[in-house]
Amino acid sequence: MRIWPLNIKVQENTTPEKIDIVNASLKKTQVPQKGEAGSFWENRGDRYHCGVDLYAPENTEVVSVERGIVAETGLMTSPEILPYWNPTYYVIIEQSKGLFCKYGELAGFTVKKGDEIEPGDLIGRVGMVLNSKKIDGSCPLYIQKLKNKNPSMLHFEVWGNEPVVTHRNYLGGNWFAEEIPENLIDPTGYLEILDPYKSIVP
Repeated sequence: MRIWPLNIKVQENTTPEKIDIVNASLKKTQVPQKGEAGSFWENRGDRYHCGVDLYAPENTEVVSVERGIVAETGLMTSPEILPYWNPTYYVIIEQSKGLFCKYGELAGFTVKKGDEIEPGDLIGRVGMVLNSKKIDGSCPLYIQKLKNKNPSMLHFEVWGNEPVVTHRNYLGGNWFAEEIPENLIDPTGYLEILDPYKSIVP
């Protein structure tokens, strides 16, 4: 069984107006298609995007898609690495079929290495990777375009073998070379078969 990785909830006694806001936020979590912002292997000028970005409100619950074991957790972005980054984190889960799913750009995480995870288990919350106050003309163009838009998101990668975390060509979910890493998998199809509306609790 697989579960959509974002758990956008509608609380009891929520007004219709707020439900509309939640539904609008949920629609933004649709998997970006080839060439769209946040899509897999999106050309960002000097780098390529290693996963897909699922846009959602900051602090939205991030849950495990499948059963697995937490393989690693760690820091993904930090202003000590790039000044326009906020601190965000990642969780890598080894799924039962040998795939490794990386849940990135989290505000924080609730699991540790070695934890056994079931589908739908809470593993963290959506973070805000960019600090708009630090974005200026020296930043990459695709970053400059996001200034003051405050896009919060789950960055989601799938690897067919041990995932890359530290590599001279890898930084913040991007790959600084034209060739796709051998064990990196396009997560678009993996996620598209899931129904994000199952994440809504009336």
